[in-house]
Amino acid sequence: METDNTVGSNMGEKEDMEASETPFDPYIESLRQQLEDQDPVLLIAVIVALAVVVITCVFLKYFLSSKTVRSAVLLVGLCDAGKTLLFSRLLSGKFKRTQTSITDSSAPYKAKNDRGSTWTLIDLPGHDSLRSQYLEKFKSSARAIVFVVDSAIFQKEVRDVAEFLYMLLTDTVISRNAPALLVACNKQDITMAKSAKLIQQQLEKELNTLRVTRSAALSSQDGSVGGSVFLGKKGKDFEFSQVPLKVKFMECSARGSKGEEGDADIESLEKSLAKL
Repeated sequence: METDNTVGSNMGEKEDMEASETPFDPYIESLRQQLEDQDPVLLIAVIVALAVVVITCVFLKYFLSSKTVRSAVLLVGLCDAGKTLLFSRLLSGKFKRTQTSITDSSAPYKAKNDRGSTWTLIDLPGHDSLRSQYLEKFKSSARAIVFVVDSAIFQKEVRDVAEFLYMLLTDTVISRNAPALLVACNKQDITMAKSAKLIQQQLEKELNTLRVTRSAALSSQDGSVGGSVFLGKKGKDFEFSQVPLKVKFMECSARGSKGEEGDADIESLEKSLAKL
């Protein structure tokens, strides 16, 4: 009887062991044996390579997702540069009498391209007491910034325009995201309007001067240049080609050469927005 019990017990244990085994056990054992036979240095190299691949995938996912979030086109500039009329022309093509904005306005804008791209067009106030806070609110979502300049009185406003541009170009968020910067030299229908080329040249000179004075002022305070991005390249006169943003100057007229009843001359701006 004891022998029968012993045999039965052994058979039971054997059945339990067989039941606990899985079809993958031989492969797992083979893989374990191969890993033990490998050079430790090679194993470390493989692990590091896999880690790099995983980190790269995570980074690309974050980068691509952050790009898709930035779907706003910001209209910025000084007061009376023509931003709100340009806003209306881009959306409906119609002329609309405007007044100085004290808050933002936004609406979906469908770009004139085959992809049917749709952006959120946002008109920001241009008053110097408001522009900073509204820019702070929307800058992280900007896919493009349309900086509107009054070409007719540019010579009088060049300093103020340059200061606003300096604030944009040295902002850490804008510099990192690098939205397209489209400088729309508006009111070209007026006889005394300055050309886009002249406006670009004048702004480069003014920004070069501002960079020197601002850097000197910040350095004298605490020995550093603060948390903002350095404008351009050190040791070289400033040019727009030196900034991380893709900058394009263009001429336009939100009013149009035929006045209120005619069409706006904004084709160059629309083409640039279609390429975003």
